[in-house]
Amino acid sequence: MRRPVLSLVLPIFNEESVIPELHARLQEFLRQLGLTAEVIFVDDGSHDRSLEMLRALAAAEPRYRVLSFARNFGHQAAITAGLDHAHGEAVVVMDADLQDPPEVVQEMVAKWREGFDVVYGRRRSRQGETRLKLLTARWFYRLFARLIPIEVPLDTGDFRLMSRRIVLVLRELREAHRFIRGLVAWLGFKQTAVLYDRPSRFAGETKFPLAKMLRFAIDGITSFSILPLRFATWLGMFISVCSVAVAIWATLARFVFHATVPGWTTVIVMVSLLAAVQLIMTGILGEYIGRIYEQVKLRPLYVLSELINCAEEAVNDAPEPKTPRVSLLASPGVDLRAER
Repeated sequence: MRRPVLSLVLPIFNEESVIPELHARLQEFLRQLGLTAEVIFVDDGSHDRSLEMLRALAAAEPRYRVLSFARNFGHQAAITAGLDHAHGEAVVVMDADLQDPPEVVQEMVAKWREGFDVVYGRRRSRQGETRLKLLTARWFYRLFARLIPIEVPLDTGDFRLMSRRIVLVLRELREAHRFIRGLVAWLGFKQTAVLYDRPSRFAGETKFPLAKMLRFAIDGITSFSILPLRFATWLGMFISVCSVAVAIWATLARFVFHATVPGWTTVIVMVSLLAAVQLIMTGILGEYIGRIYEQVKLRPLYVLSELINCAEEAVNDAPEPKTPRVSLLASPGVDLRAER
């Protein structure tokens, strides 16, 4: 079996209403592509008929491969599993809701042919999204860019093409709390953008409500920045200066101006302020310590319960390109089939 030129990785979570149209669009895209390709669907513990429909599609289409999680492990874990099992010389990660149009991949492949290792899709416009979603996304990426020491492209998601050497290095970065677009930016290499207009979802509801978006934002910031911890130091210094100023004012009021200082309001305000600051700083420390705790347990990032069209025969092709070695912090994943 020769290695395919292109692998498409699509996380799936409760997308039964989208899968028929996705299949039709993929078939048309693969006909026009002109390259050998595979499509890897990663079912992230769907509760609807998504996995059943994917089984039926894979039975008729040998280029479709299906990985099924034992439970919901999250979007970033699903992308990681797809990258771990992709055989292509280039790998494209895209959402299954058709907001990442398959037709844009042709432009990404052209840029990859020019020598770029990463070609990411930059959103020129975003249709069908609320003002709140647009506003929070806009400000998150700009705040994120200021907090971290690396440059993460603005207005981009996980929709991108990566060369095989990028994928091989990513496989060795086994962070428990994953922010893959940040990891790709951290790696470096030659990167460029392809502009596209992001359409609204074809069907179904978004899988990223506000609470999940907030958790994802916290994962991204704490994975690449220690500025929140430094903020605790700066805030502590500022409050110390304020406390000294209040102490000087109280002393002058008592011994120089002989003013009567009731004191109760000042004490209550200062105690409340200091208690709030201490709780905020404890929360920030807890976020980082919690991530250390999750990481040192060395649990796999995902557990596979089923693989379809995923024969593990060797791919006869040129040897893998040499990549920098990074210490493995966790095993890639667990396959329950080995116990059957």
